[in-house]
Parts: sequence; structure tokens; C-alpha cells
Amino acid sequence: MIQMKPDTFRITLKKCLAVFLVVFAVLLFCNTQSMAAEITGTTEDAETTETDDVTEPLNLTLTMGDEEGSLSGTLQMLLVLTVISLAPSILVMMTSFTRIIVVLHFVRTALGLTSTPPNNVLIGLSLFLTFFIMSPVFSRVNTEALEPLAAGEITQEEAIEAAMDPMREFMINQTREQDIQLFLDIADIDSVSDWDDIPTTVIIPAFIISELRAAFIIGFMIYIPFIIIDMVVASTLMSMGMMMLPPTTISMPFKVLLFIMADGWNLIIGQLVQSFIL
Repeated sequence: MIQMKPDTFRITLKKCLAVFLVVFAVLLFCNTQSMAAEITGTTEDAETTETDDVTEPLNLTLTMGDEEGSLSGTLQMLLVLTVISLAPSILVMMTSFTRIIVVLHFVRTALGLTSTPPNNVLIGLSLFLTFFIMSPVFSRVNTEALEPLAAGEITQEEAIEAAMDPMREFMINQTREQDIQLFLDIADIDSVSDWDDIPTTVIIPAFIISELRAAFIIGFMIYIPFIIIDMVVASTLMSMGMMMLPPTTISMPFKVLLFIMADGWNLIIGQLVQSFIL
């Protein structure tokens, strides 16, 4: 490590401080000049005369409607920020993301791979598969809600209701009636004559537990062939007297080989996408 003498260090520090002060002074001078130019431009017609020291009250006007400076722009910005902050929860709770990511984690665990593929790859693959599966729903949301709202044909409340209709239809198609009835009973809703009468607060949790059930069923089916390989390898090692050798060390290459020979990614992803009812 290179060490500097105290005198050399102090001289270098002084030089750096001097350069910093010069740069700061230049930036301050430029900023002062620009502010002065703006003030001069706005007051070029005013004459320098002595005036009475009169303090006028500050007048803040908040208008509603289509006038300039209306509150609608602020509300739209607030709505956009709210949607952005809730986007991860909406993605997880109301789309196909949950089933896909759970099944992919089952695949990785069944293969005996702790970190391959990494979480970033699994999440990225789940996101793109979600966009692929949900593209018809998102297209309907754009056509029925976003475009009319941008054109000023409907209000924000109507746009939210129009956007929820395709999402509700998608969730209802994937949800079991038993799960919906469970949350209807919890909410003390006795009779429902139509799907439109079911609140969204009932459909979303019923959809989530239905997705988890479907993901666990798929994961169980994925586990079966790999468990058979583990049992065969473990029994073979025990018959050979290799008690101290972990069976997973020997079975993992065979499981990866079986997965490759069966074209596992193509098979699992294809069946996973086709399991959704659109």
C-alpha cells in the first residue's frame, strides 16, 4: 500500500479543496446569472420606482372541472402512483403468476437443485409466461377501459369497472365453486343468483386458494418420477453397503438426465399454459 508523507498529503488536500471552491464558485455564479436573467425577463416592463410597502394576501384557488389547473390532473397522477405501488400485489393476486412460480419451484426442488435455475430466472420466466397467458385479458382491459378513458368517453369510476370485468371473468374461470362458496359463507352472503352479484373481495381470495391447489396438484405429479429415481438409487446403495454415501449425490445426475431426455421444460411449460381456461 502506497503511503503519503504528511506534508504531501496536506498539500494535496489543499489543492483539492481549492479546486472544489473554484468549481463551486463558478456554478454559483452561473446559477445566479440564470436566475437574474429569468427575473429580468419577467419584470422587463416594470420601472424602478418607490412604492408603498403593501403586503397583498396570497390567493390560492383550487378549481374543479375542465379549467386550467384543475384537480383532475392531480387525481390522475395520484391514481397512477397508487396503481404502480399496488402492481406487484395485483400481479400476484389476480393473474396466473402464482400457479406458474409455485410449479417452477416444485420442478427445481424435485430435481434436487437448490439454486439452479436461480430465482431471478424463475421469476423472469414466470412474468413472461404471465404476460403471454394474460395478453387477451390485458387487450380487453386496454380496449374497454384505458382507451375510452384516454379519449374522455368514460369517467375514472366507469373505467375501473370496465377494467375489472375481464379480470373477474378470468379469475372466475380458474376458481372452483367450493372455494367461492367458502368465502361467501365467511362473508355471510346467503344467496347469489348470478356471477355478477359476487363481490370482487370474495373472488380474489377464492382465486388464490384455487391457484395454490392447482399448483400443488401439478407439483405432486412432477415429483412422482423423481421420487422413484431416489428410491432406486437409495436401495441400490444400501444393497452395495454404501451407507455413508448420500443417495441424492448419485440420483441428481440421473434426474437431470431424465428431465432432459423427456424434454421436461417443453412438457411442463406447455401443460402449465394449457391448464388455464381463457
